[in-house]
Amino acid sequence: MKLSRMAAFSSSLVLGAVLALTGAGTAQADSSAQAVDYVALGDSYSSGLGAGSYESSSGSCKRSTRAYPRLWANANAPSSFAFTACSGARTNDVTAGQLGPLTSGTDLVSLTIGGNDAGFADVMTTCVLQSESSCLSRIAQAKSYVDTTLPGRLDSVYDAIRVKAPAARVVVLGYPRFYKLNGSCIAGLSETERSAINGAADHLNAAIAKRAADHGFTFADVVGTFTGHEICSGSSWLHSLNWFNIGESYHPTAAGQSGGYLPAFNAND
Repeated sequence: MKLSRMAAFSSSLVLGAVLALTGAGTAQADSSAQAVDYVALGDSYSSGLGAGSYESSSGSCKRSTRAYPRLWANANAPSSFAFTACSGARTNDVTAGQLGPLTSGTDLVSLTIGGNDAGFADVMTTCVLQSESSCLSRIAQAKSYVDTTLPGRLDSVYDAIRVKAPAARVVVLGYPRFYKLNGSCIAGLSETERSAINGAADHLNAAIAKRAADHGFTFADVVGTFTGHEICSGSSWLHSLNWFNIGESYHPTAAGQSGGYLPAFNAND
């Protein structure tokens, strides 16, 4: 059985470590360690909105030098790195405008997508500005969309990725729960609303994980890495409502990218 390119890459890293201990084969190890072609796709959670330090060339896509794809590339020095994730992206935006760098030689792909399709921004706007009953109703509507419409949209993205990058390892990352329940927040949303929003995140993650698995992709759950760092935790890696920069609200900070998303990706790359 032939090893996949990623398996061969992992094996070469082990060999390189052994050779380094004996002082031999340094050039070979260095060359092998750079043999991965990596493409980072997705929405604002992959582009790094909320982390600051945005690349000027990325415009409204808000690609950050502190986003987990850039951090991974900096640490691993892949042979090529294409960063096309874009703030506000929905599934059709990925298929229409982000897949250009994918080729038959692509080894590794990362992706967050589905939150905008499900109406993430509108859910939070409704919950912040309207009544608890309106909030819960909007969450129920979003969950219904996740059950009925989102799976097909995810399939279209995953199918397109596989066609263009048939040999790639594809890591689909999920979304964090926003709130620590019974935490330090003394104002804002009710605990009922916060619990419902967390439940909606779990619901979305479950749907994404199922579709990813059905396509042979790896799902990387970030709920665990963000536990203890939700809003109301006293040590949040997520922006709460930010009236001065509304777009960054409910997105990971730089610490959320490096401490929440990057470890989840590292564990599954």
